Amino acid sequence: MSDKEMRLPGSVAEVKASPEGPKIGAFFDLDGTLVAGFTAVILTQERFRSRDMGIGELITMISAGLNHQLGRLEFEDLITKASQALRGRQMSDLQEIGERLFVQKIENRIYPEMRELVHAHLERGHTVVLSSSALTIQVEPVAKFLGIENTLTNRFEVDEDDVLTGDVIRPILWGPGKANAVQKFAAENDIDLKNSYFYADGDEDVALMYLVGNPRPTNPEGKMAAVARRRGWPILQFHSRGGGGLMGQVRTLLGVGALVPAATGAIWWGALTRSRRRGLNFFTTAFPNLLLAANGVRLNVLGEENLTKQRPAVFIFNHRNNVDPVIAASLIRDNWTGVGKKELQSDPVVGTLGKLVDTVFIDRDDPKAALETMHQVEELVAKGLSIMIAPEGTRLDTRTVGPFKKGPFRLAMAAGVPLVPIVIRNAEVIASRDSSTMNPGEVDIVVYPPLSVEDWTLENLSERIDGVRQLYLDTLKDWPVDKLPVPEIYQTAPAKRAPAKKAPAKKAPAKRVAAKKAPAAKSPNAKGRK
Repeated sequence: MSDKEMRLPGSVAEVKASPEGPKIGAFFDLDGTLVAGFTAVILTQERFRSRDMGIGELITMISAGLNHQLGRLEFEDLITKASQALRGRQMSDLQEIGERLFVQKIENRIYPEMRELVHAHLERGHTVVLSSSALTIQVEPVAKFLGIENTLTNRFEVDEDDVLTGDVIRPILWGPGKANAVQKFAAENDIDLKNSYFYADGDEDVALMYLVGNPRPTNPEGKMAAVARRRGWPILQFHSRGGGGLMGQVRTLLGVGALVPAATGAIWWGALTRSRRRGLNFFTTAFPNLLLAANGVRLNVLGEENLTKQRPAVFIFNHRNNVDPVIAASLIRDNWTGVGKKELQSDPVVGTLGKLVDTVFIDRDDPKAALETMHQVEELVAKGLSIMIAPEGTRLDTRTVGPFKKGPFRLAMAAGVPLVPIVIRNAEVIASRDSSTMNPGEVDIVVYPPLSVEDWTLENLSERIDGVRQLYLDTLKDWPVDKLPVPEIYQTAPAKRAPAKKAPAKKAPAKRVAAKKAPAAKSPNAKGRK
């Protein structure tokens, strides 16, 4: 990667290459910048749905919002009207509402690209500030989630009993007031604004862009976009969050509709070839790829050749959202089945599709039943089927790699087949953790070569698993661009296997090797691919 690409304005790489230290500030706006849409609108909608707001108050707020957009009402009057409507409420009650709405409605609207930028600034030791004209109940849950300790925001005025008076503490942060607050904060914290960053979308923040040396208009419209183009400021534009509009609904329908031709083709092909497995292979190849294509998802795969080097295998992938399994399935394509938690078996979509492709559902709360289920998986591998499984066991926060469970690795050892690590970098751009819909975008993937487990034992299993997990951590931290590195777990494995070959033959290892070689000759992979 060239130095120019590394320092592309607005990129995580640019921030990582920037000077370190708290003298550099990174100021982030909230609505439209960190979060898709407007948190105030979401708050109002939810209060009305939960009958916390009457129809009269709703009409008043809608009217005030429209008048503000038309320039008939100043922002100060708008926020004061909102505060007056809440007069007499306990501040603690509103904070609870704000935290609940964040979990239910706001978290999945945070742009993953902006989240990465926030953390890049934090890792450089920069002073990161969430500066917004929104109120504390909207701002503070987002700041806490992102790890931002400093906030500049509008605050309700409360009395000695922590009850809202109906007013907002002055000066109100909006336009010049917000710019003054940023300048004051910078002076008090010895921040050099000429080397600092500001990310915002609204016209009212144009003045702030002139204050910093690194203006970064984010999803700008109107005046902000025009000034940014005229001044040559780098514009950050994201489409990974939001409702998706009409086209989003069309993409979702097309994706779901892909199930019909995929299933129909599978039935016909299975009947023509008189092979249920070939019919299933048609489905497992066609449906995931049609689903991704219909939703505008593109995959950038490094090491694609490793997907077919050795079959059967245990394919493991890091798990972030509901799309990860679809991505992994589209890569593995044929002659595979999955392993999932028992709770998914009752899901009308996942459960039905899982049963169709012989997915094995494990009851993790019953160790004995889980062990018996794993024996069923071993039998499927012996028939030549690969296994797709997430070693973390569940969807996790987008910036972590959780602890790996031992099940997938014990399965590979018992079946005598290799592990194939699939590392997915940014699937959260396509969908948030619990989302059932996708957004268009590109996902980066690395597929490492098959990793032999011949010399793995129960004694060194934990150490070996830690090595595989470290592979994921290292890859996500330093993403390979043109060619795959040779990780340590691949470099050390051959050296440790050599002595084992000279040791006296033991029955258990002999069975493992036999189990590994037997499927190769019987594998439906040999017939199904040609």
